[in-house]
Amino acid sequence: MATNGNRRELRRTSWHGLAVCSLATGLLAVPAHAAPDPADIALVNRLTWGVDEASVKDIADGGPSRFIDEQLRAPPSKLPPEAQAQVDAMRISREPMAQLVVEIDAQNKAANAITDPVEKKAARDAYNKALNDLNREAQSRSLLRDLYAPDQLREQMTWFWFNHFNVQANKRDIRAMVGDYEDQAIRAHALGRFRDLLEATLRHPAMLRYLDNDQNAVGKINENYAREIMELHTMGVGSGYTQKDVQELARILTGVGVDLKPTAPKLKPQWQPLYLRSGLFEFNPARHDFGDKQFLGHTIHGSGFGEVEQALDLIAASPATAHHVSSQLATYFVGDAPPAALVDRMAMTFQRSKGDIAAVLRTLFRSSEFKASLGKTLKDPVHYAVSAVRLAYNGRTILNTDPLSNWLQRMGQGLFAHETPDGYALASSDWSGPGQMATRFEIARLIGSGAAGLFKPRDGAKPEQPAFPQIQSALFFQSLQPQLSASTTQVLAKATSQQEWNTLYLSSPEFMRR
Repeated sequence: MATNGNRRELRRTSWHGLAVCSLATGLLAVPAHAAPDPADIALVNRLTWGVDEASVKDIADGGPSRFIDEQLRAPPSKLPPEAQAQVDAMRISREPMAQLVVEIDAQNKAANAITDPVEKKAARDAYNKALNDLNREAQSRSLLRDLYAPDQLREQMTWFWFNHFNVQANKRDIRAMVGDYEDQAIRAHALGRFRDLLEATLRHPAMLRYLDNDQNAVGKINENYAREIMELHTMGVGSGYTQKDVQELARILTGVGVDLKPTAPKLKPQWQPLYLRSGLFEFNPARHDFGDKQFLGHTIHGSGFGEVEQALDLIAASPATAHHVSSQLATYFVGDAPPAALVDRMAMTFQRSKGDIAAVLRTLFRSSEFKASLGKTLKDPVHYAVSAVRLAYNGRTILNTDPLSNWLQRMGQGLFAHETPDGYALASSDWSGPGQMATRFEIARLIGSGAAGLFKPRDGAKPEQPAFPQIQSALFFQSLQPQLSASTTQVLAKATSQQEWNTLYLSSPEFMRR
C-alpha cells in the first residue's frame, strides 16, 4: 500500500509529466483506431464548446455532414428548462436595454448631485454595483448558452464575432449595454450576412460608446471608430486603404451616436426628415458633415445616414474584407497560420455569396485542411474551461457561473474584459505559457474534486447542492478513452483516487486539444 508520502510523490511526478506533455509543441499523437470514429469526436469538439453525450449522439445518429448542416442551419434555441429559468430571471432579460441604461444614468446623476461625502460614496457604490450586476448577468447568460445551447455553433460564432467586434464592458456605462450588444447585435447575426452584422454593431450604443463615435461631430472629428472599422473589423491592415480613407469615413460617421433623452432634439426644418432614432441609437444631422467625401475611390455625396449605408456597402463588398474575415475565421477554426489556399477559397465564397457567413463556414468545414487540423489545436481559456464543465457534468445545469467567469479572468480571457479593440489573440501560442498551464491544472483540480462552487447558489438562500463530476462514463469509455496515448493512459492508471484521476484527465494533452 502506498504511503502518504509516496502518494504525494506520485501526484507530483504525474502532474510534472503531463505539464511537459501539454507544453510540448507537437502534443501527443492520437491513435487511429477507435469506435466511434475519432474524426467525428474531433469534429464535435471543434464545432461545439466541447463533447458531451448529447452532441456525440447527434453526430452518431446523422453522421458528420448532417451534423455540420444542422449546426449551420439551427435557429436560435432556448436552453434546457433549469438553465433557461436562470436566464429568464435576469434583469437583462426582463427589462429593455434602453430602459436599463436610462435608469442607470439617472442613478449616476443623482449620486453626483449629493454633497455629503459619506452619502455620495454610498450612492456611487450602489451605482457601480448596479452596473457590475448587469455585467455579471451578461457573463452568466453567455456561459449558460455556451454550456447548454443546442445550437452550439451559433454560440461559438457569437463568441468569435464579439471578439472580432470587441467592446470592453468597464468603459463608461457599457456594462449596462454589453448583454444586449452580445445578444442582439452579435448573436442575432452570427450565422447571417456579414454586411448585416457590421451595421448591427455600428448601430449599437455599446460600440459607439466604446470607440467614441458618439463624440464624432462636424468640426470635432473623432477617427477612433473609423480607423478600427477599416483596420480590424473589415479590410485589415495593409489592404490598400489610406489614411485619407479613414478620415473620410470618420466624416461620413459624424452624427452617428447615442441619445438617452426621451425626446428628439430641436432641429432646423430641413434636417428634421433626416433625423433617425432607434432605442438609444441616434443619427443627428445637426452633428453631421454634409460635405462630399472621397472614400475607397468613390464619391459619396452629402446626404445624411445614407452615406453610412453606402460606405458599409463598399467596405463589405471589398475583396480585402472577404480575405481578412476569412483569414480570421480560418485561424479560429483551423489554427495558427491557416493555409493560404484555404483562406482564398473561403474569400471566394464570401464574395460569391455576398458575405453569407454560413456559406463561408461550409466551405471551411468541408475542406481537407480543416479535417487535417482536427484534434491538433490547443484550446484557448474559454474553450478549456467550458469544455471541462460540459464533460464533467454532462448536461446537469450548474447553479453558479461565477467560478467559470473567475477562471477566465485568471487565465487572461475574461468575458467582455479585453481593453483594446483588437480582441483576444486567436493564436494557440498565446495561451501555452507555463503560467497559463499552471492555472489550468488548478482549475482541473477544482472541477475534478467537485470543489469548484458551480452548484452553490449565488444568493446564498439555498445550500450548496454537491455534484461530483462523473467523467468516467459511457461517453469516456466509448469515445474518449480509445484516443488516449500510452503515456496518458499510464499516468491515469496511477491515480490513487477518483478526484486525482479527474484532475489528471482534465490536465491531459488530449483534453487540452480541440
